[in-house]
Amino acid sequence: MIFFLIVLVVIGVVYLFLQQPQFGKAPIGERLQRIQQSPNYGKKQFQNVSHTPALSEGVTYYAVIKEFFFEKKARRIPLESLPSKKVDLFKVDARENILVWFGHSSYYLQLDGKKILVDPVLSGSASPLKFTTRSFKGSDVYRVEDIPEIDYLFITHDHWDHLDYETIVKLRSKVKQVITGLGVGAHLEYWHYEKNKVMETDWNEELILENGFIVNTTSARHFSGRGLKRNGSLWMSFILTTPSKRIYIGGDSGYDTHFKNIGENFGPFDLVILETGQYDKSWKYIHMMPEEVVQASVDLKAKQLFPVHWSKFSLANHAWDEPIIRVVKEADKRNMSMLDPMIGNKEILFDDTRTQSSWWEYIK
Repeated sequence: MIFFLIVLVVIGVVYLFLQQPQFGKAPIGERLQRIQQSPNYGKKQFQNVSHTPALSEGVTYYAVIKEFFFEKKARRIPLESLPSKKVDLFKVDARENILVWFGHSSYYLQLDGKKILVDPVLSGSASPLKFTTRSFKGSDVYRVEDIPEIDYLFITHDHWDHLDYETIVKLRSKVKQVITGLGVGAHLEYWHYEKNKVMETDWNEELILENGFIVNTTSARHFSGRGLKRNGSLWMSFILTTPSKRIYIGGDSGYDTHFKNIGENFGPFDLVILETGQYDKSWKYIHMMPEEVVQASVDLKAKQLFPVHWSKFSLANHAWDEPIIRVVKEADKRNMSMLDPMIGNKEILFDDTRTQSSWWEYIK
């Protein structure tokens, strides 16, 4: 009886915890009907194009948890505060094409006069428990107050390190239009975003925005979910075509044939932005190894690669700087031009005269 009561208490605590607003809401009504009509939806959840197991063959969740929590060998968190810069985004010349990286997968773009924000996480944490998955020291130099009015906010998927409740709520009055995958709008509407400001998309759609700005939605090889249930919303990558440039905004993804297909149908790209961290041999199908990131760039017919998804949170077993070390080595081998901006610095895009900074080499 005591054991039974303890179990009931635990279930009750978990249930109440999951009712907090940061977990968002599951799609219902018309939104759910549209999801169920998607060709990418089956067996009551979204599906990847290719068979994509969560773990590699022969790997168990017990082994993953044991390695992550009890076999900490790599220097997963830097010993020193990361170097960073900060610019006044309100005073950037509207004629400049720039990129400002906030660490991990969060960045600000100004392209042909439009202000764009991707997966902003500025709260200092990538977890429903604020004391866990904290950002590295020095990586949080920008706050929502430092962000100007945003023309287009892209959300690639609803994981905590890409869709941050605290940041998104504070940004609400500054965002003109959100572009995201099917199902994510349920979270945003629950957080009081106006329905007409949220464009929910399936893969392989085209959105005509304004003044020569076009978005083509493309697939990724990943998963979604903020609570106990997975894959109730869709994970995305995006092709942003402006009047002068074409950018590939890649969300989290394992390597697969979709990169080559996208390159053949939409390439070449002036810049591709791809995740290069938080990988592991145990989940090789849902995150790329650094060498695969460079191959994906080649597949996409990229003129330049910007690797993200590192240098802010520790979500895997590798050393904090291993992703950039490995991707730089492979990019040099393949003669792939690459951006390696310091967090917070204003990078002038499409400038062939720029030099590599290699700032991480000076951090312990």
